[in-house]
Amino acid sequence: MRMLTRRRILHTGGGAMAAAWGRDAFALSSATVQSPVDFPMPAGACDCHVHVIGDPKRFPMDAGRVYTPPPAPVDRLLHMHNELNLRRVVLVQPSFYGFDNSALLNAMKQLGRRARGVAVVGEQATDSTLEAMKNAGVRGLRINLETAGEFDPAVAAKKLEIAIAQCQPRHWHIQLYTRPSVIVALADTLAKSPVPLVFDHFAGAQAADGLSQPGFDTALALVRSGKAYVKISAPYRASKKAPAFDDIGPFAAALVTANPDRVLWGSDWPHTDSTRVPGRLPTDETPFLSIDDGGILNQLPLWVPDAVARQKILTANPARLYGF
Repeated sequence: MRMLTRRRILHTGGGAMAAAWGRDAFALSSATVQSPVDFPMPAGACDCHVHVIGDPKRFPMDAGRVYTPPPAPVDRLLHMHNELNLRRVVLVQPSFYGFDNSALLNAMKQLGRRARGVAVVGEQATDSTLEAMKNAGVRGLRINLETAGEFDPAVAAKKLEIAIAQCQPRHWHIQLYTRPSVIVALADTLAKSPVPLVFDHFAGAQAADGLSQPGFDTALALVRSGKAYVKISAPYRASKKAPAFDDIGPFAAALVTANPDRVLWGSDWPHTDSTRVPGRLPTDETPFLSIDDGGILNQLPLWVPDAVARQKILTANPARLYGF
């Protein structure tokens, strides 16, 4: 089945547009699950890291974005999750929407009680706005330093200070997407955080740099102490060894050994690509990365052979952190 281009979607109207999106949804979802799940999934298994990308006419992207992905609406996500026996989901605000969480909140409303959210807000976000997000199912705020290319610890510390003030009254957590060198620079600040922390994507570690890379030990210590959670998600962002990405396995094992009660799993669907390419403008549509979601999920029992620990990662830990 041929995928529709974004141009054709934008020029399709009414019921025809709905039909087109439905066909596109099935095509993309099927394409991302090339391998069936090959291990028993626990009840209530949760995908703790996805992005939903809405109709660009209804949900325009931020003018200052660094890349432009194609649409990836809720029905695509549900099809993928049904194939993989995933029953809960955490939607994460992506960088290309900036502080406008409308697409996130709309998707959460469609998904109902199976969904929770992690938003991105500015310093001036009002209490009423944050309370409305809490009532809608938002459970944390994200600080995305990596996509923005922001590696100054002073800038990160200021963002953390603001986010802590916004999260603490609501019993939310802070989700931090950055690299180990920034984590080690912020070690004291992170250790003193009065709210839980969540590190994206193996705490930004790169498999090629080894377990001894500066900063990964700091992330391990924060996980071990219970101060931070970490997502063993998006192995393709940490490893170049496709399709198995087996060199990231020791990192997953180290994190689970440190504290199995503070590890989460996420697909990172629909696998956006923020890589800067010479000649490609931020407004040019950037295709998704070609990732087998079934294959990625099937790495989990290789990283975590113990079924009890996997149940914690897929079900118990998300239920505790996100309040399912």
